Amino acid sequence: MTTTLATDRQDERLQSREGLRGAVTDVIERARGGDLGVIPVVVGLVVIWAVLQILNPVFLSSTNLVNLTLESAAVGVIALGIVCVLLVGQIDLSVGSVSGLSGAVLAVLFVDKGLPVWAAILAAIALSAAIGWVYAQLFNRFGVPSFVITLAGLLAFLGLQLYVLGTKGSINLPFDSALVNFAQLAFVPQWLSYTFAVVAAAGLFASGYLHARERRRAGLSARTTSMLAVRSIALLAVLAFVVWYLGQTRGVGWMFVLFVALVLVMHYLLSRTKWGRSVYAVGGNVEAARRAGINVRAVYTSVFMLCSSFAAVGGILAAARLAAANQSSGAGDVNLNAIAAAVIGGTSLFGGRGTAFGALLGMIVIQSISSGLTLLNLDSSIRFVVTGVVLLLAVVVDSVARKSRTSHGRA
Repeated sequence: MTTTLATDRQDERLQSREGLRGAVTDVIERARGGDLGVIPVVVGLVVIWAVLQILNPVFLSSTNLVNLTLESAAVGVIALGIVCVLLVGQIDLSVGSVSGLSGAVLAVLFVDKGLPVWAAILAAIALSAAIGWVYAQLFNRFGVPSFVITLAGLLAFLGLQLYVLGTKGSINLPFDSALVNFAQLAFVPQWLSYTFAVVAAAGLFASGYLHARERRRAGLSARTTSMLAVRSIALLAVLAFVVWYLGQTRGVGWMFVLFVALVLVMHYLLSRTKWGRSVYAVGGNVEAARRAGINVRAVYTSVFMLCSSFAAVGGILAAARLAAANQSSGAGDVNLNAIAAAVIGGTSLFGGRGTAFGALLGMIVIQSISSGLTLLNLDSSIRFVVTGVVLLLAVVVDSVARKSRTSHGRA
């Protein structure tokens, strides 16, 4: 009887949360329960932008923001793969080396061997996917920790990259090739950018409407149609302003559009498919997922292969952006920035929590710090320090939120 009364009260409470006021209430209650979502990273981004704009008014100029979006795309794609492995509670430390190796393979096949650029791209991605498959077999069959496996891969594939490049050490990509043009000079026409904004807003409304209809059929609370419309109109307004503002100079680069498109695809796969639910289940509790009938080994294999494949795409974009593949490709802070972007974007190091949009937001935060400090003519050492502090704060917030969720669950 007590359980029935509690259930009835919960249903009444859920039904009363429809509309704008209900949405705000839900956000507040989720935050109290430790589910902060993207709130910390959005607040942090606003603070960073405000500080950097005060220190240098050029920071939020259209020209600088266009450069910021283009520079964030390559490593951002790599960070998207890191999100996948972090969701199952694992890590890949070799994404930088794999991205550098992919760029080297692309350059050798395209420039030295004369293969069509599309064939060279597919070969590089296929090789990286095979690397991810090997990682998964070592993890699944022998129980080797992913930290050790990918650390070994970091060293091994760095050496393989040097071997592939040979004595030349650097291979230039033709400036007139479609790949280099795509990364450096290709921008979306203004009218098409506005079309993308309209399509995005309409897609958000359609997906929200269908999801709400399914929840109502199941007797659950759902957002009202008016609330969905307000949300979609707000998104359209924001995107239209971004398109207009970036259009004051060169506009939106196709490479950044590719990055956003990959984020949207992964968001759909993670949030609306059986595979995505399995990924979160494995990251939340491996044993419970196994007992629920989920093929845990297949999930691990898929995320490792996705991570390596995204590393390949990021390496190819980086090589195209530089118009060259060399011994330093994928080296430096590529590894650190990719992992930091995923964590700063809200993906939990403990697994089971995070979204594809975390890679986008986290990468914008990191690139904003890099761009802003460069405009201030500060040494790169300061950039590393600031990025490290932001990363530490993100992990602290994640740990606090995790403890809050545990306490809330027990209560």
